[in-house]
Amino acid sequence: MEQMGNIGSEVGRTRSARESHPERFQGAFYRALDLFDRTLADERWRGRRFELARARELFCAASMGQDMYHTSLADLERYFMQFATAAALARQ
Repeated sequence: MEQMGNIGSEVGRTRSARESHPERFQGAFYRALDLFDRTLADERWRGRRFELARARELFCAASMGQDMYHTSLADLERYFMQFATAAALARQ
């Protein structure tokens, strides 16, 4: 849950910097891709790789302004931040 929340944080940073801060957008975009790729490479995520790979695909499309999946960065941020919330609740 925590790792998915970390991805969500970078998705959120990507979303917030997209229009007004191109250099921040690029940094957040690449950090999110790095987190996606490291998570996909981790054997512990073996059973959820399809979901992660699809989320990565949606993230790339939304970041580049493509609407072929009808998914926005805000949609993805909401999806991932549920994991961050669950991780925070589990730590209590």
